[in-house]
Amino acid sequence: MTDQAARLVVLVSGSGTNLQALLDAADEPGYGAEIVAVGADRTGIEGLDRAARAGVPTFVERLPDHPDRASWDAALAERIAVHKPDLVVCAGFMKIIGRPTLDAFPVVNTHPALLPSFPGAHGVRDALAYGVRVTGCTVMFADAGVDTGPIIAQATVPVLDGDDERELHERIKVVERALLVETIGRMAREGWSVTGRKVRLGA
Repeated sequence: MTDQAARLVVLVSGSGTNLQALLDAADEPGYGAEIVAVGADRTGIEGLDRAARAGVPTFVERLPDHPDRASWDAALAERIAVHKPDLVVCAGFMKIIGRPTLDAFPVVNTHPALLPSFPGAHGVRDALAYGVRVTGCTVMFADAGVDTGPIIAQATVPVLDGDDERELHERIKVVERALLVETIGRMAREGWSVTGRKVRLGA
């Protein structure tokens, strides 16, 4: 642990509830991290407004403004690099992160299921359809795949009789926000190491 707060760039695509949880946590003494910028892939979203209200610099890099995905990937990495982050956090960012960013920075993402079960865009729906009695959320490092990176932390959420996708997802989101805040704080304060697929927090 050092006295220097870890620098976070947070990426959002929507309302930014996970971002807000991180903003609130970063205001607490001893959390160990500060949000130095918030990036988005679209304009007019509440996530950007949350950052602006907190006085955090923002940037937008829209995919339609580029001739192809590769040029967008490169541009996003360049925009992130300006802020010299120690960690990049995807907080409801609805784009797969490309190699230029993954190769330059550790990128943390969340998923509303207990990976490796139910990856992809419909993790909550798929868990319900399968009939599991317990699901949850995962905080992991992003890699070039879809929800395939090394797992950092997980938390469980029971599936209740009568749950529909919306109800279950809302309960998962509450747990996911808390897990993300706790995990990023520990990474900032204690550091981490990765051996193969195993992530260890702390020195």
